[in-house]
Amino acid sequence: MRAALVAVAVLAVVTAVACDGEGNRAGLVVEGTPPATPYSGPLDVPTKFLDENTPAALRTESGAAGRALECDGEIYQGSGPDGWSERDGGGSPEEGLNLYFDMFEPGLPERGYRVEREEADRVLYSYDVGGRTKVAVVVAKDQKGRPGWGPETSASCDPAELPASFTDSQGWYEIWTDRAGRRAPVAEISSYPGAEHCDWQQAHFLHLGRGEDERSYARDPDGVLDADTMLTAPYDGDVRMPADAHDTGFRYRNWQLWLTDDSSTAYVRTPDGVEAWPRVRQGTGCR
Repeated sequence: MRAALVAVAVLAVVTAVACDGEGNRAGLVVEGTPPATPYSGPLDVPTKFLDENTPAALRTESGAAGRALECDGEIYQGSGPDGWSERDGGGSPEEGLNLYFDMFEPGLPERGYRVEREEADRVLYSYDVGGRTKVAVVVAKDQKGRPGWGPETSASCDPAELPASFTDSQGWYEIWTDRAGRRAPVAEISSYPGAEHCDWQQAHFLHLGRGEDERSYARDPDGVLDADTMLTAPYDGDVRMPADAHDTGFRYRNWQLWLTDDSSTAYVRTPDGVEAWPRVRQGTGCR
């Protein structure tokens, strides 16, 4: 569910990328300051694809890149080798890193990477925040069926650990804060507008949890969603807060999230009152 709803929001955003004289993104690689504890492990780490969206599976799939992260929370995304064609392979490690963004469009910062480790046939690039690695990409040279330089493994921490200046500029990240005012992990709570190509842009989705605890809710004041098939109950923009609802402490701008123990409805307090966001049925989404 989360992948389906988030993906359409991301694909709706088109970003123009400035390039340097060699065709790479401008400012892609910088000198930077080495972290206090640079990654010292191997760059050639066996990977295995697991059809799971769990931190353990992502670490297994992302090899050395996953090991190089210094997340405050759990790893958010990671991937292993994916072939590139003979004409795609870069002539330098930096061109291999540039190819990573061309191939995967990962929705991550596209400038400010630093060489953290360098070997004859592999280079580890890291994007650091406060001296800690939040995005890691290992590029490799002349692998089997993959000539030239290209991305071998990649991994990143939760988007909430990236700079606010980046996430605020992307258009699809809505980073909530917790009771203490800290940026809450997107893996724990996130929201985003509906996809334009499905005419859902007047709706809004709220996503909570990960794995078995994953669930989504919808705000649909204009009735653009098929409530009978998508939602477990109608959206209501003016309700009384249930007596058994509790304040989760999560905030996004002027929204305050309240839940009851059964979590069947998300209650969002606004300056105008309380809205009831019904749960989205599993297996439904924009195609």
